[in-house]
Amino acid sequence: MLKYLVASMMLIMAATEAGAGNVSAWSDSYALEANGKYEKAAAAMLPLMERGDEKELATLRYGWLNYLQGNFNDAIAAYRKALKLNPRSFDARLGITLPLMAQLRWKEAMNYLEQVLGQSPHNYLAHVRLMACEEGLRKWETLARHSQTLASYYPSEATPLVYLARAYAWQGKQDLAERTYRRVLVRLPEHIEAKRYLNQ
Repeated sequence: MLKYLVASMMLIMAATEAGAGNVSAWSDSYALEANGKYEKAAAAMLPLMERGDEKELATLRYGWLNYLQGNFNDAIAAYRKALKLNPRSFDARLGITLPLMAQLRWKEAMNYLEQVLGQSPHNYLAHVRLMACEEGLRKWETLARHSQTLASYYPSEATPLVYLARAYAWQGKQDLAERTYRRVLVRLPEHIEAKRYLNQ
């Protein structure tokens, strides 16, 4: 009986130590990221991507940390792996758009954003990134309509108005651009782009 009790205690201690090691790896990774040591922060995630309850989160973090390093293809691969682990993940879909956009792969990024919006039509982050893609593709009329609609859903936000002002400016609609940039300044009085446009 004593032998079984000792064996049970040793198993519990081993499990506790393993859990503590995982917590330590997470906190080490966050601390390294905070200090700009993205490569080491990503390396801390590698063993956690293969086991445990949080392998999906570790994979998402690995993608994010590779994006921060400029390792865009590695980031894309990690986000795709995360999508295989959880095909419903908005985080993976939104995450993969960052390295795609950094590579100017606007249409591919839009595909993932439209998947998110298909399930969550008013997801703010997906709309903002979709507007960035529309800007990247120089679809000014589409961007103007999109940003105007988003501004109606989020009237306190400056970002949709910034995109709307840019769309007007690129279409040569200076009066509308100026009026919209003034609306930006009401929300963010020190917005550099708006002040620069109005003072030119």
